[in-house]
Amino acid sequence: MTLWLSLCGLILVTAYLLGSFPTGYLAVKLLKGIDIREVGSGSTGATNVLRTLGKAPGAFVLAVDCLKGVIAIALVYLLFKYVDVIPSTVNPEVWQSWLVVLAGSAAVLGHSKSIFLGFTGGKSVATGLGILLTMNWQGGLATAGVFAVVVAISRIVSLSSISGAIAVSVFMILLHQPLPYILFGITGGLYVIARHRGNIERLLQGTEPKLGQKTATETQVPS
Repeated sequence: MTLWLSLCGLILVTAYLLGSFPTGYLAVKLLKGIDIREVGSGSTGATNVLRTLGKAPGAFVLAVDCLKGVIAIALVYLLFKYVDVIPSTVNPEVWQSWLVVLAGSAAVLGHSKSIFLGFTGGKSVATGLGILLTMNWQGGLATAGVFAVVVAISRIVSLSSISGAIAVSVFMILLHQPLPYILFGITGGLYVIARHRGNIERLLQGTEPKLGQKTATETQVPS
């Protein structure tokens, strides 16, 4: 049991470190020589990279940040499939669901509170999408669909992210997912919404920028 718990703990630590990998920060630092946390929204996520560097770097950061979530959950699946040290007292189906949720939560936390960036980071949308696609691809695609529809209509990424964060819980319930997945959808969605509190204020004020526009506080770091 000790070995098993150690492996589970190792996966959670690895998931957090994967989430913490500062893709956006490194991309902007290498290509423009500046700290992305000091421009635009102050986020290290793909949207702020898009505004700072353009479409190609923004798409690259989006893909890598999504991949971080995919790998975090894949590690759990690999553990249960290939590691032959599962104790007889462990119910694989129950443990896998909860470990998937814990690993996903660790990756989300790592992305937004990166140990490599003094516990700052992005808003966890792309990493969360990677987690959802690996956890349940139907729910992940449906959530991405909500994001795509809202961004196509509004041209506002933050509003689209918030809409997806709300929708994910509904999809998890409609798809009859395990209780841990539903709870992840609820808590993860609320966390993503909380990370967008500055965006919500600007949305209410009518000052939130659309795709291609700059923020009103382009050179300021949000509090």
